[in-house]
Amino acid sequence: MKRLLAALCLCSIAAVAHAEIMQKFGQFEIHYNALTTDELQPEVARSYKIERSKTRGLVTMSVLKKNKVGVLTPVPAKVSVYVTNLTRQLANVDMRELKEGPAIYYLGEFRVAPPDTLTFTATVEVPGELNQKMTFDQQFFK
Repeated sequence: MKRLLAALCLCSIAAVAHAEIMQKFGQFEIHYNALTTDELQPEVARSYKIERSKTRGLVTMSVLKKNKVGVLTPVPAKVSVYVTNLTRQLANVDMRELKEGPAIYYLGEFRVAPPDTLTFTATVEVPGELNQKMTFDQQFFK
């Protein structure tokens, strides 16, 4: 799991230049990234049964909440995602939860045909605290 986290963090550094990677909703922050799976290290992809390909994408999300002293901590959530491309084709993204110690991540794979810009629509629910719909775009290049 630590290898996956490290690989995803490194990939998100490259994404900062062309995509917002966090949105705030009151005391919550939702961090996210989308990339083609060929950007993952082969051993990381193998460990988590992720097919490496320029035509497969991976969306990652995490939900953090500020505690009483203002420190962000991961919280479990129900995360559902769908994606649309420039021609308005729609696909659901099955999200799976991964936990490592206190960290909680949500991962989902999808098809992509670069070059394309995909719009991700996510609904994030933390029972009794948050029910938020959000969108973000990600460009994919050949």
